[in-house]
Amino acid sequence: MAEISIARSAAHAMLLAVEAGLGHSDDLLRDDPLMARMSDADRRLTTTLVLGVLRWQISLDQSIRASLSKPQAKLDPAVLAALRLGAFQLLHLDRIPAHAAINESVELTKRSGLRSAAGLVNAVLRKIGSAAGDTKSLISGQEAEKIERALAPAALAAHPAWLVERWTKFFGPDTAGAICVFDQSEPVHTVRFASPEVESEVIESGGGLAPGNLLTAARIVASGSITHTLAFHEGRVRFQDEGSQLVAELAASVSKESKRILDTCAAPGGKTLILAERNPDAQIVACEASRSRLKHLCERLAGFGHRVECRLADATVLTFDSEFDLALADVPCSGTGTLGRNPEIRYRLQPEDLPRQAERQRAILRCALRAVRPDGRVVYSTCSLEPEENEQVIASAISEGSGARIIPLGTELEQMRDHRVLTHDGADRLKPCLTPEGFLRLLPGALGTDGFFIAMLEKPTPALPS
Repeated sequence: MAEISIARSAAHAMLLAVEAGLGHSDDLLRDDPLMARMSDADRRLTTTLVLGVLRWQISLDQSIRASLSKPQAKLDPAVLAALRLGAFQLLHLDRIPAHAAINESVELTKRSGLRSAAGLVNAVLRKIGSAAGDTKSLISGQEAEKIERALAPAALAAHPAWLVERWTKFFGPDTAGAICVFDQSEPVHTVRFASPEVESEVIESGGGLAPGNLLTAARIVASGSITHTLAFHEGRVRFQDEGSQLVAELAASVSKESKRILDTCAAPGGKTLILAERNPDAQIVACEASRSRLKHLCERLAGFGHRVECRLADATVLTFDSEFDLALADVPCSGTGTLGRNPEIRYRLQPEDLPRQAERQRAILRCALRAVRPDGRVVYSTCSLEPEENEQVIASAISEGSGARIIPLGTELEQMRDHRVLTHDGADRLKPCLTPEGFLRLLPGALGTDGFFIAMLEKPTPALPS
């Protein structure tokens, strides 16, 4: 029996799991025990294959269907996954020999117990490979700028049309195109260290680091691997997008005098960790509705002892009343700001999902506002680009008579710069991201981050009786 590389075998299994709804690509790539046993090169190839297939799945399927004698034929999931893997390598990875991409996809089909489909996989991929070779010969020698321009229509086509139409309406065609191109590229890997000593340890282990784009505590992985280091396996190195770190840093910047902090939707805990580190004297209640996620959250926050209490609680029905100085409502959302890192979201999300998400988000924000004391503040955030989940949720909270007022974030950014939480350049780069209302909107890729929306509200002081 012919050999199959460990990377292609693992990628095929993960793609089948994603297709069946048995896992998210980022979780599978991070937690699969097989990944820990791979060489760095095999881990990188597995990641490239899984995320690449998911990013380009719409256009890959179009190429596959166009190469079938019966384009509407129903394909077994294992056959389709093998075809997508092969087509992605042929169309997007110049350094992969065509024979390796084709032969191993054929072998994956056989190993899946579908030997009768091996001939189909071979024929389809050879047809795609031939067409890909003709196209590459035509563009060879062209300037990189022309090739980059040519990528934009393909990136748009790799997204559901309804999403592209929305973004074009809200942000304009150029910005919508830039978001789509960013979604198709490898995301920046940003880390945070438990202490400066850990950073030195990682550098000595061969990790190449660069300063963050916005935050003084963030570091970008510029070269080498960090996942093999002892510091990573002991949890002293955390992978966390710089936009995600910024949400927690903004919350921490207004909670310096806080004695009690509520994190309404805490798992997986990256933002809670920053809140706990930045507020060493505060008591933090971290809520999570999922038992399995709560278990991991408790393990991750165990180092803070009784100072951080993890509770199994649904954030939409919290009953706290004026008990906290600050609440962070980093709410579950559509995730459309993270399609580069979580590409399969684009195939699962439907337009009708957005109102359902917004209803839950409004409930969480109402509970968060009730939970803080008068003059207490709530930081609301999503990794969504959709106004139903962002501006409209804030508008709803204000129109419901809560009396909450919006705290424009410009002043907060200046204070974060003065306290060296933000780099000087980072503070300047964030200013154009402020909306007229004082919200902060990070568009994917504009500052090297995923897409985020951040708002701050203050609970009113009750009026004195006349």
